[in-house]
Amino acid sequence: MVNNMYKKYKKNSTKLNEECGVFGVTLNSSDNLEAVAITYNALLALQHRGQEGCGIAAVNERKIPCYKNLGLVSEVFAQGKLAELPKTNLALGHTLYSAGGRKTKENVGPFVCEYLTGRLAVAHNGKITNVAQIRDSLLRHGVQFDSTNDSEVISSLVAYCITKETSKNETAVDGVIKAANFLCGAFSLIIATSKKKLIAVRDSNGFRPLCIGKNETGYAIASESCALEVCGFEFMRDVLPGEVIVIDNGKITHEGVALVNDNEGKGMCIFEYVYFARSDSIIDGLSVYEARFNMGKMLAKEHPVDADVVCGVPDSGIEAAVGYSSESGIPLAAGFVKNRYIGRSFIYPLQSQRDTAVRQKLNPLAATVRGKKVVLIDDSIVRGTTSEKIVRTLKSAGAKEVHMRISSPPFRHVCHYGTDIDCAENLIANRMSSANNWEEICHKIGADSLGYISIDGLRTACKGCSLPFCTTCFTGDC
Repeated sequence: MVNNMYKKYKKNSTKLNEECGVFGVTLNSSDNLEAVAITYNALLALQHRGQEGCGIAAVNERKIPCYKNLGLVSEVFAQGKLAELPKTNLALGHTLYSAGGRKTKENVGPFVCEYLTGRLAVAHNGKITNVAQIRDSLLRHGVQFDSTNDSEVISSLVAYCITKETSKNETAVDGVIKAANFLCGAFSLIIATSKKKLIAVRDSNGFRPLCIGKNETGYAIASESCALEVCGFEFMRDVLPGEVIVIDNGKITHEGVALVNDNEGKGMCIFEYVYFARSDSIIDGLSVYEARFNMGKMLAKEHPVDADVVCGVPDSGIEAAVGYSSESGIPLAAGFVKNRYIGRSFIYPLQSQRDTAVRQKLNPLAATVRGKKVVLIDDSIVRGTTSEKIVRTLKSAGAKEVHMRISSPPFRHVCHYGTDIDCAENLIANRMSSANNWEEICHKIGADSLGYISIDGLRTACKGCSLPFCTTCFTGDC
């Protein structure tokens, strides 16, 4: 690798932003060969983190067969596809959200490649800000790429560094650490090697979640604790920022902070608590449900309103609505029936797809809102089109007034670390407001009033988190 690979690069904003789910499991006994089935169940629990594609890699002897495709987990592994993967005690899984219209099978993880003495598979969640420089350096060294995905660049870099380190009689773990120290930005990695090692790596800022669980059969590593629990693993702890954990032959053989701190002064993405994570997960010591409940309470304190009922927009607005109702004393009511077979509209790459999904997935409950003044709680307003449609559906169902309350501050800035916003001009908070005057947005979405939680209120709601927060998407502080 050329010498300048060891330098830190300036952030390079590309269109390869991703928000994915990752899972890996290693079972103690060579007779327990259910790792693939466990990984499948875990990916179902992590489906909310990526709905465009998924894959599973099975480490079997010295081979790592992998099956992946576009679609939901249940679709990709339908018709016996899961059974085609070999029985094994070590497997790795990935759910994909691909931004910028780059929805191709080649961008789905995990990514499998060879190094000097074996093979490895990599699953990645996050966004590498110096990926273009790393890719160019690897191309100059003869590495070829089949996708536009950060994860393939990472897997090739890891393989390259392991080859270099093992040729110097260092271990594969040394190669992983060397590779991870080249990376800038957000990365939660799970790596499985043909030597039967399962390795977890989290960037030194801790942008994206990663945790480890254990039961009597072995260990599992996941983006969120909900995936551990549904697969029967007891949550042990979060992977620390900058930490590398190695599980080999049923034992943790390495754990500790091993990555260079890039001193960006950031931390956990606060939008994980607002929207991305499942409400039954615990991330860095804080229950996602508790955080959202507290957001609702803070909204009631900061933006009270005279109303008859409080309704939450499914799914991530529900817990905040419970908190708003608890603090305000206004009764909680179900405002919508949700079609559970329609995915999240925010993470569809095309506006036409988002519009269709909104029309199909939320149907107002006229019996609970007719003639009522409604406090409507949602997690965010990004482009504004979804909020406008939701307010309109409530009023068409007979709601007398709709007062919109948002459990995140105005979304103003492009995120370089994995939250997919293609340009700041698409954010309604930039197009239709100035300072803290939201009247134009309120008029646009058709609400009778509008209130956002303050950045201080959001921090207070999430005060149980053990890490500092990255709030760049709200504050612009880089």
